[in-house]
Amino acid sequence: MINATVLDTPIGPLALLEHDGALVGGGFTADPRELHVRLHPALRAHDLTEVDDLGDITKAHIAYFDGDLTALDTIAVHQPGTPRRERLLAALRQVRPGETVTYAELAARAGLERTAARAAGQACAQNLVAPVVPCHRVLPAAGGTGLKRYGGYYYGAERKQWLLAHESGH
Repeated sequence: MINATVLDTPIGPLALLEHDGALVGGGFTADPRELHVRLHPALRAHDLTEVDDLGDITKAHIAYFDGDLTALDTIAVHQPGTPRRERLLAALRQVRPGETVTYAELAARAGLERTAARAAGQACAQNLVAPVVPCHRVLPAAGGTGLKRYGGYYYGAERKQWLLAHESGH
């Protein structure tokens, strides 16, 4: 069974999905089913049950949005994938609050060749555990102006901008 809850956050509802004590889904939506259908088939096979609270997972998210920027570090996550993708997502969890990297830097941190920036971008696009696996901390190397300088983010550039500002104390 996959347990799901939805938290109210300063940037909208955040659905959280838990299985066997690990966070398997997290995303800015009021409907946990939107995440459930995107899960790895082995996880998607489990029924989804909405609950009021996910215990420590819920507490850590509340603490994060209240200003404890390292609160999410203690949450166990499970995102099945290829070994390369798992290395990229593990490297992504090592990017600290207030820090940003490019896709090429993320690939290098994962021990992959710098030409693996495209794979890093794909891993971020497929990340289903936001903001615990902080793909919002990856910026395009090209930069840009306005919201374009933040690059893509599944939940919108405005949310990415808010998360980065929250983590840098602005």
